[in-house]
Amino acid sequence: MNYATLYETIKGYCENDFPDTSFTDSDGNSISLTSTEQVNTFIEQTEQRVFNSVQLLNLRKNVLGSLTANNQYLKTPSDWLANFSLAVIDPTTGAYSYLLNKDVSFIREAFPTPTDTATPTHYALFDDDTYIVGPTPDQNYSTELHYFYYPESIVTAGTSWLGDNFDSLLLYGSLLEAAAFTKAEPDVLTNYTARYNESLSLLKQLSEGKNRQDMYRTEQARYEVK
Repeated sequence: MNYATLYETIKGYCENDFPDTSFTDSDGNSISLTSTEQVNTFIEQTEQRVFNSVQLLNLRKNVLGSLTANNQYLKTPSDWLANFSLAVIDPTTGAYSYLLNKDVSFIREAFPTPTDTATPTHYALFDDDTYIVGPTPDQNYSTELHYFYYPESIVTAGTSWLGDNFDSLLLYGSLLEAAAFTKAEPDVLTNYTARYNESLSLLKQLSEGKNRQDMYRTEQARYEVK
């Protein structure tokens, strides 16, 4: 299902064209929303909910980066959502060494002196857009980061992995958002919630069950497949 079809299907199911509207927020600011902006918000909110509920193997990518000598920090990509793995590459042999993912407090306690340098063995998420590694790199290293990311929305791309493979989840999530926005009857909300949860369960079985067996890292979520 592409964006155009999804857009019209949402309006058709809701029997609502979502006419342009304006309202005043809690700060007294006047806000106007077009019909398209309203529907796009329903879709984007659904995408965000799904991406933060399921570890989609199909929405994982890798990127090469670099650690510099005497610098413990590494920037995360702009579309970063969650960790999968981080490796440093030996500049001489090209061998990969996968770092263990820990908490910042572990890095600080295990490697308390930033001036003590060696090949990094551990990493942690330091803040919203930065990793910290330990020990501090003793030289420049290339890195390879595998991570889950926020793909471009179907709203701007026209198509998406969710729209092509799990359009029911995208549709019923959007209908649920629309029902909340329009203050639909409780039975409508209940029906959309049940259909959304059913689709979400099927996606979790696929991505975190059937598509996931033994992982090198043991902390990956695994959904029980019955």
